[in-house]
Amino acid sequence: MSLTAKIGELSPYLRLLRPELYYMDLTLPASSAILASYLATGGLPELIPFLIAVIGGFAAITSSYVFNDCCDIDIDSINLPDRPLPTSAVSKKSALFYTFILFIIASAAALYLNPESFAVLVLAVATITIYSILAKRNTFLSFVPVGISYGLVPIGIWLGFDPAGILKGSDGVILPVAGICFGLMMCVTDWAFTLGGVARDVEGDRIKGAPTLPVTYGIPFTSRFVTFWWIIGIICSVIIGWTAGLGPIFFAGALASGLWMLTRCFDFIKNPTPERGGRLFLNGSNYRAIMFGSMILDVLLCIEMGVPYTSILW
Repeated sequence: MSLTAKIGELSPYLRLLRPELYYMDLTLPASSAILASYLATGGLPELIPFLIAVIGGFAAITSSYVFNDCCDIDIDSINLPDRPLPTSAVSKKSALFYTFILFIIASAAALYLNPESFAVLVLAVATITIYSILAKRNTFLSFVPVGISYGLVPIGIWLGFDPAGILKGSDGVILPVAGICFGLMMCVTDWAFTLGGVARDVEGDRIKGAPTLPVTYGIPFTSRFVTFWWIIGIICSVIIGWTAGLGPIFFAGALASGLWMLTRCFDFIKNPTPERGGRLFLNGSNYRAIMFGSMILDVLLCIEMGVPYTSILW
């Protein structure tokens, strides 16, 4: 049975959370928490705060998916008519309440971790709301707030395990370079990731008057634009590993998946079609999930060995 068929059998409320992106949406907060704790304390985060961070991060990310679907019912009825809202499997009122519940879960998790994390969550939610309500229907630069919002996710998680000291005591360092690069990597790769999906949805956007980048400048230009940002994101991932002192497991996973991602980007440039844009969207999710997973494994092995990986293997 295909992945699409399996997803189609899920509850419409689970489908609203984008099951095809679950691996990325879970490994992002998990890797952020683990790397932040490792760099701050030399060890793993405590289990309960870690689980709360992963659940809260997942709720924050998926709440934006549901809210965006509420704002795009007319467009999705053309591009993705089988989604729960266009098919009326879930009402708009129920979906908005679902968004609110997910936001409450994310807020409770952030407040438990650190008020700084909650402040970042509010900023991220405000930014993605601007995209869903205003930017997408008014500017080809609508992808910009999306990237900023998702770039704030690892920073909000990071502050739960390595406080910056504005609202809670710390070592006086706002964020280490690895943490800053983590947020930057998420921001620029989400510009590329989002535009892959937007290229897939170009027909509905054009019909409904949403001046997205593919509608305004065409898919061929978009394919080159997203490739540029994927390259920048892959470079940022290498800088994360270098500044955090990570070892071969991370670099092997990050570079192998990064090179594979670039082959998918070049294929999109050669074949700039909505279908290839949709594939690149899913490819981008898989690339980031593999990179985050490699980061987690690398830190776990580093801690298990009891010394920095780099002192043994580099």
